[in-house]
Amino acid sequence: MKAPIIEIFSSFQGEGTLIGQRQIFVRFAGCNLNCSYCDTKNSISKKKGILMTPAQVVSKIESILTPDCQTISFTGGEPSLYPEFINEVSKLTNLDIMLETNGTLPANIDSIDNLDIVSLDIKLKEQFDGDFNEDIFLNEIKSLNLLIEKSINVYCKVVILPSLKIESFEEVIKKIDNEIIYKNNLHFIIQPSSPLSDWKNISNSLFEFSEIVGRYFKVSTIPQIHKILNIE
Repeated sequence: MKAPIIEIFSSFQGEGTLIGQRQIFVRFAGCNLNCSYCDTKNSISKKKGILMTPAQVVSKIESILTPDCQTISFTGGEPSLYPEFINEVSKLTNLDIMLETNGTLPANIDSIDNLDIVSLDIKLKEQFDGDFNEDIFLNEIKSLNLLIEKSINVYCKVVILPSLKIESFEEVIKKIDNEIIYKNNLHFIIQPSSPLSDWKNISNSLFEFSEIVGRYFKVSTIPQIHKILNIE
């Protein structure tokens, strides 16, 4: 079994609830979406990666592992394209397993074993240059519900652009509130798009986005810290 890998590296988690924690990142090549704000365009095509076996991936992980690191983050691209590969890697390590996913492949996500934490992106129609397929949202909800049902630690991340309309954002949050189960403990991360200089004259609107989510869920607003630190 092999999968296309862009890179394996050690860094601080720059997004979400584990921000600042040291992790090993395994970045897969290949994605089923093409978001306008994507900052890893080189990982969209499967052809960009180097084919590696689970054993080779674990060997690389062990070679760069440091005492302050407890977690492997599978990212991409879209890592849920490779559920069996992730399962094989997880069998060969005692490190916690994190999945950073767009959530649009619920059957694949459901087949990944031993997940400790999942960062699930909520995609907005404004993030796509072409037509937005409603199935994207419906599949994200399916993934979110199945992870909640399995008692897996999951949080939602939503990248917002300066051009995003408050009304459009609120409509999406209301839909999520109506569709998910056991919403009391769900944490939303609002992530302003980079570069932060784009928000210089409209930063007050970030408070409005936070207030909208706060009516329904726990919420934090966190930029991409790794870009502020100028690290990968």
